[in-house]
Amino acid sequence: MIGFQTRIFLCTDDTDMRKSFGSLVGIIRSSMHLDPQSGFLFIFKNKRGDRIKCVFWDSDGFAMFYKVLQRGTFQFPNLQNISSAGLEIDPSTLRMILDGIDLSSIRRHPRYRALPNNIGLSEPLQNAAPF
Repeated sequence: MIGFQTRIFLCTDDTDMRKSFGSLVGIIRSSMHLDPQSGFLFIFKNKRGDRIKCVFWDSDGFAMFYKVLQRGTFQFPNLQNISSAGLEIDPSTLRMILDGIDLSSIRRHPRYRALPNNIGLSEPLQNAAPF
């Protein structure tokens, strides 16, 4: 199940959209060096930028979402200077990509972000900043 704590990884390489589960899982393992059964959401894009596939492990099997735009392209982060095959993005960035927002025009103000493994702790963090 995908939730607000789900980590999201965008494959920085263009992907042939004819690929299905087996091939995309191979890319996740060999190029992105991640575990496809981790529960993370993996996003793949084609060269033209008008198609995306999202793959994730859903407790008992892989699930896929495929979107093809009838007009226009998705606007992805600048991937030219990214050396790894996978870039972690946050849910709001994914939402902006899906909504067609030009990410180069977005300026974010600094915000505190809890580490993913600290979310849901029953005990307070040591040295945590007071509210």
